[in-house]
Amino acid sequence: CDFYGDVQEAIPPNAPEPRGNPVQMTVFVDANHAGNMVTRRSHTGILIYCNQAPIIWYSKAQKTVETSTFGSEFVALRIAVELVEALRYKLRMMGVPLDGPANLFGDNDSVITNATVPESTLKKKHNAICYHRVREAVAARTVRIAYIPSGQNLADMFTKSLNGCKLHECCKKILYHMG
Repeated sequence: CDFYGDVQEAIPPNAPEPRGNPVQMTVFVDANHAGNMVTRRSHTGILIYCNQAPIIWYSKAQKTVETSTFGSEFVALRIAVELVEALRYKLRMMGVPLDGPANLFGDNDSVITNATVPESTLKKKHNAICYHRVREAVAARTVRIAYIPSGQNLADMFTKSLNGCKLHECCKKILYHMG
C-alpha cells in the first residue's frame, strides 16, 4: 500500500527532445541546528553537482526556529528537494537528458530513515509538511536519499565554521585540484 499512489515527477510538456550525454545530479545537504546564538535559527547548507562539477551551493539561515536537530535537518532536506526539482526542470527545458533520480546525501540517520523507509511514521506533527514534501519526491523518483557520515558530507562547510585543516580538506574535495 503506497501512501502517495502513482505520483510522478512533473515533466514539462513543451520541453525539447533531450540530446547529448545524460547528466547525473549529486546533492549534499546539512543543517546546523540553532547555530545562530541570537535568534537560534538553524543554518542550511546544500551543494549540488551535475556529473562531477559543483554548480549550485546554498548557505542560508532557515526561516523558522526549529526545536530539534531532526526538524532543522528535514527543513534542509525539503529545501534541497525544491532546488533539485527546479534544476531538473531547467535542464529539461534546455534539452539536457537526466540520468535517473538525483542522489541526495545527508548525515542525519533518523531523517534519512524517515524520508526513505515507507513503513516509517512521523511522530512530530510540526515537521509534517517537510516530511511529506520530501517523501513525495522520493515516491516520484525525483530523488534518491542516502546516508553519508558527517565527516564526508561536503555541505558541512556551508553550515558552520571549520578550522583551517578541515576547511582546506573540504575545499580540496569540492574543487578540482591540480598538482
